[in-house]
Amino acid sequence: MVIRGLRVVRGGRPIIDGLDLRVPAGSVVGLMGPSGSGKTTLMRSLVGVQDKVTGTVEVLGGAAGSPVLRRRVGYMTQDASVYTDLTVVQNLRYFAALAGIPDGAEAVAAAVGTVDLGGHEKQRVGTLSGGERSRVSLAAALVGGPDLLVLDEPTVGLDPVLRRDLWAVFRRLAAEGRTLLVSSHVMDEATQCDRLILMRDGALVADTTPDELLATTGAPDAERAFLALIDAARPAARPAQGTGPSGSTGPSESTGPSGSTGPSESTESTEETAR
Repeated sequence: MVIRGLRVVRGGRPIIDGLDLRVPAGSVVGLMGPSGSGKTTLMRSLVGVQDKVTGTVEVLGGAAGSPVLRRRVGYMTQDASVYTDLTVVQNLRYFAALAGIPDGAEAVAAAVGTVDLGGHEKQRVGTLSGGERSRVSLAAALVGGPDLLVLDEPTVGLDPVLRRDLWAVFRRLAAEGRTLLVSSHVMDEATQCDRLILMRDGALVADTTPDELLATTGAPDAERAFLALIDAARPAARPAQGTGPSGSTGPSESTGPSGSTGPSESTESTEETAR
């Protein structure tokens, strides 16, 4: 993913103003920051569903939101983007059809296996637990066999065991060669990532790795390291700029599986409605 001069305007004011960023393939990239920091707007821009975007946003060599990327990019929103009155398999068959897979039985079975939902295939999604519904949403993003997964706070509201299990799934997917962009405001999840993009108030605070973050700040953990960076950037005029291993500088901010028309695809996240 390559972003140059990204600018997003909402309500007559810029939410992101001149963001430059490069994300390498084949890794788990954490998009970290508190609620309202701009993570969802940046993700929506990458997927190609954000309005009033200027600048260059390239994803897998193509323009963000291009039809050719429909099967190559999977998108999981904060709210479960699946139909609660359908079974797990019915949901996944639907999203497989949207991804252009005429006979999706094999893809559906693979997605169910990846998220460990075996035995729940014929169960209505509305009867599942919150953690299970999150896994159905992840399976819906996976069913097209994407090279890039954009996951908007997929572990929010989950207990520590479910969070651990989901991160294990993310690591397996990365080991298969996929790229994952995972947003979170839970800073202890930063250590699960290969690379970190830290945001605050729509600005890029740092583009780094977990080890470099701790080494640079001298902090004992990711949360205190992030706070140290915020304190250091506070005197600067908005937007605060950060640099990282990619050499990127600039500010930033950013919904169902890529290209799908599921029930939550166009729904703004709680992060955006809070603005």
